Amino acid sequence: MSAEVEIGRSKRARQAYSFDDIALVPARRTRDTRDVRVGWQVDAYHVDMPVVAAPMDSVMSPDTAIMVGRLGGIGVLDLEGLWTRYEDPEPALARIRQAAPEQATRVLQEVYRAPVRPELIRERLAHIRKAGVVVAGRLSPAQTLRHWRTVVEAGVDLFVIRGSVVSAEHVSGNAEPLNLKRFIYELDVPVIVGGVTTYTAALHLMRTGAAAVLVGQGGGASSSIRQVLGLHMPMATAVADVAAARRDYLDESGGRYVHVIADGSVGNSGDVVKAIACGADAVMLGAALARAQEAPGGGYHWGAEARHDALPRGYRSYVGTVGTMEEILCGPSDRADGTLNIVGALRRTLATTGYADVKELQRVEVVLAPYDPS
Repeated sequence: MSAEVEIGRSKRARQAYSFDDIALVPARRTRDTRDVRVGWQVDAYHVDMPVVAAPMDSVMSPDTAIMVGRLGGIGVLDLEGLWTRYEDPEPALARIRQAAPEQATRVLQEVYRAPVRPELIRERLAHIRKAGVVVAGRLSPAQTLRHWRTVVEAGVDLFVIRGSVVSAEHVSGNAEPLNLKRFIYELDVPVIVGGVTTYTAALHLMRTGAAAVLVGQGGGASSSIRQVLGLHMPMATAVADVAAARRDYLDESGGRYVHVIADGSVGNSGDVVKAIACGADAVMLGAALARAQEAPGGGYHWGAEARHDALPRGYRSYVGTVGTMEEILCGPSDRADGTLNIVGALRRTLATTGYADVKELQRVEVVLAPYDPS
């Protein structure tokens, strides 16, 4: 157990750490970068890099989902986003990009009031499937029961249920809540579910039959959940805690392995390798890919939390543009800040620490070394 500190006479708190608080330590052995493997497999689907593109409209369109798939990752389309609300979402995207900072949240609320159209869900997923890449789509827990059949009939390969905080024990006196265990058991499609940030919550989600869990509270660089709701869990500790739940569930279930995907605070290549070092099998990238020239946000970034019609818990943020999607993921790079050639950096870290693949990197030594830019 982590050491606790006293907040006051009636309250104690556990110390938790972010990716900026830790660093990896080189081992006694090194390898040639050509001899390391960065491929990843979730359920029956093997891809060439442990990268999942976040289902955020500033990052993923049907075309950028295809682009990420062809580069070797998995692109997840937000099935409650602009591409399933509008036949042509470009005018709505332009309004978001052009809005003055003080008007951005109101504009987000307005453009997302259009209803989700089932025929557009089918059309967008069919477009991705035609390209021959892994087809992944996201629904929120609140909308899963309404749209899941349309999604499955459209031929999705991976079903992603993603929210700020997702639990296996949602209680409601107003409506029948989504029973994740029954839903996943009856669904003939692997399900990725999250976010979750604690050992106990992750263990309960793993028991529902999920193929993978997302660690984080969604929104990432565009989230204000800490300011609005007071919720926050530093990601290094969160990933390590959920990895411990995966280990214990592996024993409990007699060998069923549930993948852990770090979803939040993964803004550069250094964060990617530290997430894996803490126990993640893969990472979900939002802001890192919103910086691509092809990204629909045009240098702006926002998540589902930012568009809530009653209590926005995020905002439109400016992340800029650093290169193409291929340069961000695969290089080459002309920058020394970890925003380009993310997979190349992962390969270099594997070689430097002496590990042959991503799974082995989870055994690397980690030290507490808070980062000081000065």
